[in-house]
Amino acid sequence: MVAPRCPLRPGEPCTLCQAFVTGPEDCQTVKLVMQDPELRELLAERRREYNAQRKAQKITPVS
Repeated sequence: MVAPRCPLRPGEPCTLCQAFVTGPEDCQTVKLVMQDPELRELLAERRREYNAQRKAQKITPVS
């Protein structure tokens, strides 16, 4: 079984940090970030930085 990845913390698994969630699909924090254009852009920037760092280390990036 593959652990779901946290969409807000690139490279980290979902830790079910919110009460009563089963994964990223019903996490209210993820929902709030994805609904806010500015937060989505900050997240995209963070993912680009993470992927560039992983690429420099020759490790396959996450999407």
